[in-house]
Parts: sequence; structure tokens; C-alpha cells
Amino acid sequence: MHKLLTQPRWLLRTLRVTIPTTVGCAWLYSTIYRESFAEDLVYAFFVVSFTQALVAAGRHGLVYWLRKRFPESFDAQGNWPGWGLMAPWIIASVIVSYFAGVAIGDLLTDTRRPPMAIAHDTRTVLLSIGVALVPAICINYFLYARGRIAAMELRTQAALRTAAENRLKLLESQLEPHMLFNTLANLRVLIGHDAARAQGMLDHVIAYLRATLEASRTGLHPVASEFERISDYLALMQIRMGSRLNVRLELPADLAELPLPPLLLQPLVENAIKHGLEPKVKGGRVEVTAMRQGASLVLSVRDTGAGLDALPEHGSRFGLQQVRERLAALYGPAGRLELTPAADEEGGTLAIVTLPYPKVNPS
Repeated sequence: MHKLLTQPRWLLRTLRVTIPTTVGCAWLYSTIYRESFAEDLVYAFFVVSFTQALVAAGRHGLVYWLRKRFPESFDAQGNWPGWGLMAPWIIASVIVSYFAGVAIGDLLTDTRRPPMAIAHDTRTVLLSIGVALVPAICINYFLYARGRIAAMELRTQAALRTAAENRLKLLESQLEPHMLFNTLANLRVLIGHDAARAQGMLDHVIAYLRATLEASRTGLHPVASEFERISDYLALMQIRMGSRLNVRLELPADLAELPLPPLLLQPLVENAIKHGLEPKVKGGRVEVTAMRQGASLVLSVRDTGAGLDALPEHGSRFGLQQVRERLAALYGPAGRLELTPAADEEGGTLAIVTLPYPKVNPS
């Protein structure tokens, strides 16, 4: 009863099968035996209904057993236990349903039969069971075909997910050395000019690499961890750039624990420094913010540097391409990266990452 109330589509689908099957069987019975169509409709209804109920119960029970016993079974994945198990069950269900349906039909139509009379009329029984067996087999063949298609779709989706995960691992393995080499090159330059600042920079590098290692073991980390890593990176850049670099990070408390792929914003922050602020003599400001807009989580990286027109032909493509590919692999069309000029008098560039608002916090 609960299923009927909570799943109207299931009820409609059942009625679409039961009603025409019942009418068809009643018409066939009344034509063969030259009986009342109305009375045969009563018998057919109970025979068909009992058959559907028994076959469905058996199918779900066998699938449950298969999943417990053979979790990798292709048939079980498509909610179908296989013809080897279902064929005997269908035949048994039709036989039981036939005798039960006739017994109830006799009570409702006030038909008096001698005890065991129906069992002695072998020809009538076999013909009637054969008539009931045909739609039962047809219906279950349809369920079988649909189950096979569903199982193939599950395998295809699993293969696509595996391919996407492998692609993400490759992208991340490309990004982390890219960032590390840039940082070490900056550290090498600083060591020759200011050993004390180089020591501070090395401390930030160690903290950054420790956080990177922890994040690489989970695949997702809280937004707060992403901001902490960005803060370490920008601290490294402030040691090198001094007063030319100002930083503002804005993360609302209610967004801090939401899950986010590691290093998603890192390439955008690097671009802001390398192509936005470094070419500008007086430097500028980098702002990293997070906010919720409806059903989306919006992360932005803005700089007040040289502007979008100053981006080199090839210099920033790696980072932007890496972010776009990760968003596409993880979120599909719902994950987007937009790069636009900042719309105020300070100028600069605004990078906006939009992705679905996570419904589950990371474990």
C-alpha cells in the first residue's frame, strides 16, 4: 500500500499491463469456450493479477539473492535473475495463479463445481494455462530486455567514471609539479638576495606541500583547506614581491566545510600573480572569494593587474585548460569557468568558477 501511495508511476505502469492483458485473456477464453465475456473477465483478472504478483515477487527475491551471492552478476545489476531461474518460476506462478484465480472467480460468480472437477479436465486446464502463460512470458521478456539495457548503461557509466577519474589524476599530476617548479625557481632567486626571507619562504613551501599531500589522499577537501593553501601560496609571493602584492581572502563560515577538488583555484591565483600583477610596476591586489548563488557555489579570483588584454598567447593556457577540463570531468555542463575584465575603475581580471552547490559535506 505504501508503494502504491508513494509511487504513482509504478501503479500506472502496472495497470497499463494488467488491464489489456486481462481483457485479452478474457476475450480469448470467451471465444474458445463460448462463455460469457463478463464472467471470463472476472476469472482473467484474478489469474493475471496473481501471476503478475507472484512473478514480480519471485523476480525481486531472486535478484536480491543473486546480488548477495554474486554481486558482480551482470543479470543482477539489471534487476533480472536470468532465464534459468525465471522460466521455472514463471511456469509455477502461472499454474498456481490459474487455480487460485479460478477458485476466487467461482466464489464471485457463484459457480458450483464438483470437488477437483477443474483438475480432471486436463485439456481445458492445459489450454487455459497456456493462454495465461503467453502474456506472462511476453511481459517478462520485456522486463528482461529492459534489465539488460539498464545493466549495460550501468557498465557504461562506470567506465566513463573510471575514465574521468584517471583523467583527473593525470591533470593533477601535471599541475602540482608545474606549481612546485615555479615556486622553487622563485626561492632560488630569493636565496641569493635575502636569506632570511628565503627561510620564511621555505617554511611556507613546506606547509603548502604538507597540505597538498594530505589533499591528494582524499580527492576532495573542504573549501577552507583550499583557501589555506592559497593563503600559503600568496604568502610565498608576498615574500618575493613585498609591498607590491596585497591579498584579500573572503570565505563565509557556512561555506567553509563544503567539499572541493584540491588545487582547483591554484592555477587561477597563479595566473593573477604571473600575468596580472608581476607585469605591473606598482603591483596590486588579489582577491579570492566564495559565495552561494541559488543552487551554485561561486568561487572567484580577481586581480587589479595588467588586465585580460595583457595575457600572453600561450603563457596562461595550461592553468585555464586544466581548470576547465577538471570542471567538465567532475561536474559536466554545470561546472564552468569564465574569464572576464574586472568591471570597475581598478581594472584587472576576474575569473569565476561556478559549480553545483554540494549537498553532502566531505567525510
